[in-house]
Amino acid sequence: MTDASGNRGVNSRPIAASAGIGLRSSHHTALMKSRPMVGWLEAHSENYLSLDGPQATALLHLRESYPLSLHGVGLSLGSTDPIDLAHLGKLRALIDRAQPAFVSEHLSWSSKGGRFANDLLPMPYTAESLAHMIDRVDQVQAALRRSILIENISSYLQFPHSDIDEASFLAHLSRATGCGLLIDINNLYVNERNHGIDARRYIERIPEQAVEELHLGGHTIRSLGEAQILIDAHSTPVCDAVWALYEFAVRRFGPRPALIEWDSDLPTLDVLVSEAQKAQHIIDRLHDLAA
Repeated sequence: MTDASGNRGVNSRPIAASAGIGLRSSHHTALMKSRPMVGWLEAHSENYLSLDGPQATALLHLRESYPLSLHGVGLSLGSTDPIDLAHLGKLRALIDRAQPAFVSEHLSWSSKGGRFANDLLPMPYTAESLAHMIDRVDQVQAALRRSILIENISSYLQFPHSDIDEASFLAHLSRATGCGLLIDINNLYVNERNHGIDARRYIERIPEQAVEELHLGGHTIRSLGEAQILIDAHSTPVCDAVWALYEFAVRRFGPRPALIEWDSDLPTLDVLVSEAQKAQHIIDRLHDLAA
């Protein structure tokens, strides 16, 4: 476990530059029986906050076999609502029990006046919102006594008054707070198609040393009249274009822990393992070329 100054505790199992899969409850039994060859597991924090329930029991059991990361969606970091201290306390208790290598959240907001949207909503990128995010990340890292990772999100609108590009915003946030970055490759591709951003230029603008984890997932395509919109659904295999962008990212950042995310229309465990093996093959091939 790392604290806000970057120190690692003795009880955390570090995650190597390897491919892992998202832990979903429907796969708990299969994972415990088959122990597939994946590098690590990432769990959604909010699914495991009840430390006495069967979910947490399974998580702690699997932690004996796999390094672990916790990925949150509930802190609403970009919101102007006060940070939910009760939620933060439960997260800290889970961290103390599970001792994950990484704890991550999103560059987004999802609440207003205590009411939550069922989505991760984009922020305007301005000096004011950057100062707000710096303050919020500092608060969370101080409460958790460790650094966290911040992930870029997919989005379906942009704010016209944004005057900082997202990659620079994340770079400034990381430098100011010491947080790491989790770069979601599928989200970059979705935003490239939806908004016309240059995903490769984005990757080139992210400081290499800040990147600690990469995400991969599937998306769906919806037609609105003559237009097409990509939806970050996490319900399909990784497409060829995202695999190509992932390879570009590994060449840019070097090998990093990479995760296969699949949240709906869940396949059998062997499908997830197969996707992770594709990511592992790219890591191994590029590592061998660099050696």
